[in-house]
Amino acid sequence: MNAGLLFVAAVPLFLFAYKFYGRYIANIFSVDDSRLTPACEMCDDVDYVPAKPLVLFGHHFASIAGAGPILGPTMAMIFGFIPVWLWIVFGSIFVGAVHDYSALLTSIREKGRSMAEVAEQTLGRAGFLLFIAFTIVMILMVTSVFLQITATALTSLVPLEILRMTSGQTLLKTTVVNGVVNARIGGIASTSVIIITCFSPFIGYLLYKRKANVNFMALFALGICIFSVLMGLRYPVSIDKNIWMIIIAVYTVFAAGIPVWLVLQPRDFTNAFMLYGGVAALAISGIIALFRGIPISAPGWNVAEGTAKLGLIWPILFITVACGACSGFHALVAGGTTSKQILRESHAKSIAYGGMLLEALLALGVVIAVGAGLNFKHYLSFVFPGASGQSNPAAAFAVGMGGLLHDALGIPAAFGTIFGMLLVEGFVITTLDTAVRLNRYLFEELWAILFRNPPWFMKTYIFNSLLSVGLMLFFAYTNTILALWPIFGSANQLLSALTLLSVVGWLALKGRRHLFAFLPALFMMATTMTALVYLFVTKYLPAKANALMGADIALVVLAVLVVILMVRVLVSFRTKETSAAVSDNVLAKSSK
Repeated sequence: MNAGLLFVAAVPLFLFAYKFYGRYIANIFSVDDSRLTPACEMCDDVDYVPAKPLVLFGHHFASIAGAGPILGPTMAMIFGFIPVWLWIVFGSIFVGAVHDYSALLTSIREKGRSMAEVAEQTLGRAGFLLFIAFTIVMILMVTSVFLQITATALTSLVPLEILRMTSGQTLLKTTVVNGVVNARIGGIASTSVIIITCFSPFIGYLLYKRKANVNFMALFALGICIFSVLMGLRYPVSIDKNIWMIIIAVYTVFAAGIPVWLVLQPRDFTNAFMLYGGVAALAISGIIALFRGIPISAPGWNVAEGTAKLGLIWPILFITVACGACSGFHALVAGGTTSKQILRESHAKSIAYGGMLLEALLALGVVIAVGAGLNFKHYLSFVFPGASGQSNPAAAFAVGMGGLLHDALGIPAAFGTIFGMLLVEGFVITTLDTAVRLNRYLFEELWAILFRNPPWFMKTYIFNSLLSVGLMLFFAYTNTILALWPIFGSANQLLSALTLLSVVGWLALKGRRHLFAFLPALFMMATTMTALVYLFVTKYLPAKANALMGADIALVVLAVLVVILMVRVLVSFRTKETSAAVSDNVLAKSSK
């Protein structure tokens, strides 16, 4: 099958959905720019900071994209590219984008409160506590798998043969492993990440304190990206995987407490240009692949092997693709940071609904790159190497992107591979920053609920950051990517179902239509709960993976309790509506 058809067929569907379905949701929420957003009404220059749309879109997109839409579709390709394409396209339109847009608008209307705080209004104090507890466990799974992925990718080695290079090349630094000459691709990304992070405070200072022109700063940030790559080619950093995990963990402890304008926003602003470039490169390559007739070497349907490697296509495919179609983590970003920085309500459509569709485009580009740019045998060696090796889906995507850019645009495969690895690395680090910061907020809220007067140290950011990072490091150190990803995907998309249910409750209390959010909530609830039970019975229990079993049980119990509370609220609301309607009829008859 022609690889370009996968991309070209999806674009008009996304444009149609953005214009008409996005407008439909905006009308339900009565979007109005005359209302002051929380960023303007409650500005404190720390968490509530009005941001320019381009800057905020960069932060939001970089935070939600992360590695999810890259690594999820890469691993799910074992089922075949057709089912992955179907879920990405229709899942993002009717589930993911609806979830992101409605969550952001709800948070904006509630003065930038998190979805846990929104749940308190609809479900009461018990719902608030359950939502926070569930979200803490979910974010722990997010950060653990992303830390494992980051450390693995930063130490990636790729054989020169796969990069279509000879042993005499001088562009890349190499090392020999088991007689095979490998390029130190991960080392290049390591140097780039370090340089971009070091420059972030300076960019933040110019943007927010000196009010520098955003277009000029965009060019400056792009220059930093290019400089970091050139330095990476010359001086690739080589550090052991476990040491990298410790270094990143220590960094995130401090990054979670400093003002967002100092590192988080400016690094997202810088990294976003690489992501935009990556999306553009994949999109252009996909279109050119259509005219050049570049085929997809991966199988269209590969359900038998996918089932053997990962599990049943339903529900496992749906939770493996994860962020490429739907992600509960997006609601945490929307309520945790984006709603506190948005300048006008009308910006929410492009940032949330449009951001999710752009992420889906990225996921489709990944499907094309892995399917057409990488030999399927090499794909299996990277992602499912067996007991003798560790899974490295980041490297599989990077090599696939290198192959696609070479076949479609004539760019050397090595350059495309480096670019692909930089895409993964820049945004995994960003997601870790954002997620640990969000978990810090949630722990602070949890202590305030459990204790009438929490001890002073529980109120400090350093304690809550250390707790978040310590648990993250434990799970990442004791589990593999293939073990962590399924429970991360299940928890992540289960949170999206709970978020949609909270939105349904909020809309119901406001007397507004909510079927558009209720139906995807039911589907995601059924899918993710089935996935968690399936994983417990077939994976964790036989392997006696006690930590993962505990996380699995906690997620199921907390989710069930939230659903019970939600059902009670909706039944009570319907009962009050019916009683009110009966009373109105009685009064009307009496007046006659």
